[in-house]
Amino acid sequence: MGVDLLREMPRPGSFVTFAAVGYYRHMLNEIERARVEDEVRALCEKGDMNAAATMALRAYGGEIFAFLVAVLRDEAAASDAFSTFSEALWRSLPTFEWHASLRTWAYAVARNASRNARRDAARREKRGPKASESALEDLAQAVRTETLGFLRTEKRSKLEALRDALEPEDRALLVLRVDRGLSWNELARVLAEGEAPRDDAGTLREAARLRKRFQLLKEKLRELAKREGLTE
Repeated sequence: MGVDLLREMPRPGSFVTFAAVGYYRHMLNEIERARVEDEVRALCEKGDMNAAATMALRAYGGEIFAFLVAVLRDEAAASDAFSTFSEALWRSLPTFEWHASLRTWAYAVARNASRNARRDAARREKRGPKASESALEDLAQAVRTETLGFLRTEKRSKLEALRDALEPEDRALLVLRVDRGLSWNELARVLAEGEAPRDDAGTLREAARLRKRFQLLKEKLRELAKREGLTE
């Protein structure tokens, strides 16, 4: 090929400003993520779940919402899914056991929210007390507003149109592997079919399945690019 499609593919939400909600102005690097994860875990151990959830959302909310927009390709659906994600993060953080990184777990929560987004939009109206009882929903709304403002200024390209032509599950795999840099074992926890693997053997099997699917996805992208005249 004359072009590496996966390297040239636009990366949605790689740099998101948070003037209104915090100091994280880009996707965090490994050192920054390690510091955030240590601080969130310390807050959890102290029992300050509101502060822990707020810090997690400040750190990862922008990239999570951009991921949801990329997968669902519908701002309203992504906004609903992000609200579901934010509340699920707030409610589930006390039971998070830290077997994976907070970021990996957050993407798994977001993936579940995206899977539900199109089939139970009315579900939110039937739920009990929401995270808005704290300041978390205000923060989630600010993240949505800031991130959408950024995404709407990104220039679309033919390569981005190729990504949009994929099925949602393939878009999720592409964004998480290429754009977000998740390892195969992390992907196995986020994208597992059914319940996430509970042991190393299960994680390795799921990772192998995703590797094969990713290879097929690359071949599909090459074929689409050739059909659109992007490669020879």
